[in-house]
Amino acid sequence: MSNYPEGVKEFWVYTGLRALLFLGSFALVLAVWLLVADTAELFFVAIIALVLSGIGSYFLLSAPRQAFARRVEQRAESAKLRFEERKARED
Repeated sequence: MSNYPEGVKEFWVYTGLRALLFLGSFALVLAVWLLVADTAELFFVAIIALVLSGIGSYFLLSAPRQAFARRVEQRAESAKLRFEERKARED
């Protein structure tokens, strides 16, 4: 039985899209780097791709991020209500 009865779909969707955006950015930066130079420094390619995917995710993934934030907020409110109910029963 899962600890998350309502699922964590929003988390996986957002995380998957972030990973795909990073991999796409990495491939793009690597391709451009190899077109300009004969060899590529993978460390710097990864750093540039990380920055580009971070900027891109801010603009491109706002809807999945907001859906994830709403789910987290709902779960926090639900936990708060359960805590308040237990506290009221103890009193």
